[in-house]
Amino acid sequence: MRVRSPFSCVLWDVDGTLVDASEGILRRLTTTLEHFGHRAPTRGELSHWIGPPMFESFQANVGMTPEQATEAVVFYRQLNKSEGYTVSAQLYPGVADLLHDVHAAGVPQSTASSKPEVQVVALMDHFGLAPDLEAIVGATLDERTLSSKADIVREALRRLAATGVDVSRPVLIGDRHHDVEGGADAGVPVIFVRWGFSWPHEADGAQAVVDDVAQLRSLLLLEDPAGA
Repeated sequence: MRVRSPFSCVLWDVDGTLVDASEGILRRLTTTLEHFGHRAPTRGELSHWIGPPMFESFQANVGMTPEQATEAVVFYRQLNKSEGYTVSAQLYPGVADLLHDVHAAGVPQSTASSKPEVQVVALMDHFGLAPDLEAIVGATLDERTLSSKADIVREALRRLAATGVDVSRPVLIGDRHHDVEGGADAGVPVIFVRWGFSWPHEADGAQAVVDDVAQLRSLLLLEDPAGA
């Protein structure tokens, strides 16, 4: 039986959707915030940090000025680079198989992440997902030139279209309200996954909400009796 998708391409958020990097993020945030004279976050407070660009989070969460946030981002990224972008990161169960199967069904895929693109590339290579992706898109290192989710989604669609991909029916998979809002701004529907770092209300505005990979699979891949 042939498998098809109702979408012409699939865009993936990374942190909280494909990859759980919370252990390393908490460790680097603790070092960074203490270095700049702020209290370290608890694990329960990570939901305030994972998702939006760090440049924004340093301002929103601890009251840094834009200049201070720029310094903090540079410090944080240096820590990340020195310890390795993939240290402590792990895939959520089942997502690798789903990406492989979406690719096997002939559906083009791309990341659309607020993480710096160099980190996203390293993670996708490390977990063997790069061959399943037509594009790997993330933020610029300064998290300012290209950082908003809407702009990143548009960039992912631009790169896919440049390779001849049909981008007329895209979907974004994400776990934060930034994904829902960014998708809406870019005109892309969002499937919201609940296994990330979100609060319940963050799914408001999503086209669909799923609790596990099996539910997500049922939305992305449909059995086509006509193709049997």
